[in-house]
Amino acid sequence: MADRSAEPWYPTAAYLYVLHLDGPALAWEYLRRNPDYRRDWLRHRRRPEAAQAWGLRLLEDPAWDARDAHPAWFPDHDSVLQFYPDADPPPGAAVFAFWRIPGHKCLIHDGKRLVLLVRWPGGGMRLALAPGLAEGMAYVHVIRACASASTLQRMLTAWQAHRAATGEAAPAASARSRPTPAALLELHTLQALDATLAGASLRETAAGLFGTDRVAENWYADGGLRSRVRRLVRRGQTLMHGGYRRLAQLD
Repeated sequence: MADRSAEPWYPTAAYLYVLHLDGPALAWEYLRRNPDYRRDWLRHRRRPEAAQAWGLRLLEDPAWDARDAHPAWFPDHDSVLQFYPDADPPPGAAVFAFWRIPGHKCLIHDGKRLVLLVRWPGGGMRLALAPGLAEGMAYVHVIRACASASTLQRMLTAWQAHRAATGEAAPAASARSRPTPAALLELHTLQALDATLAGASLRETAAGLFGTDRVAENWYADGGLRSRVRRLVRRGQTLMHGGYRRLAQLD
């Protein structure tokens, strides 16, 4: 077995950021690994119509991972909170104050409107700003009627908690519970997919994910570890070749 410990995909620590990604961000992680998408980026990055086949408004640089990339999905994921001017604000209504929103902010134009991405340690939100919304205006936030009740509750709760911190510095760190099995599955899937794209065998991939000692002890012809790695690779390839659309709610 070749020594691949120096290759970028090998250290699991490089994938820890994946544990905190939501559906749209995970969808981008799989799409940006697609060889056909990377080819389209090189050839057609300045053609907005080329993005539509991938479920995007604009092509995004696949060299950027989800911490730096801002893919504009079409249609929007249910988790996008839309802001509009309040046509009949009550006295003392909250007003839109861009610079008082805590967290790291990134404002982009997706070809149709302004989208504000707000990130803080362990979380973040996407806010779509209506063209008529301006600093100091009373506003209403809107989420699609087809969104599930749990999505609605989660997004509004997150925004209210985040807005309550207005004027305070965003925390440098936050305590979080142990990663969920679903989050660990995405981490292992992406690592296994990268290993495969780099030409690693199933056994070499397993060594990177679970350690050489465990592979030496449990790598049998029909053993569970071998089957587990095979399933991870297959899942990653499926998500890369169109399955990401489910994560981004494009279908």
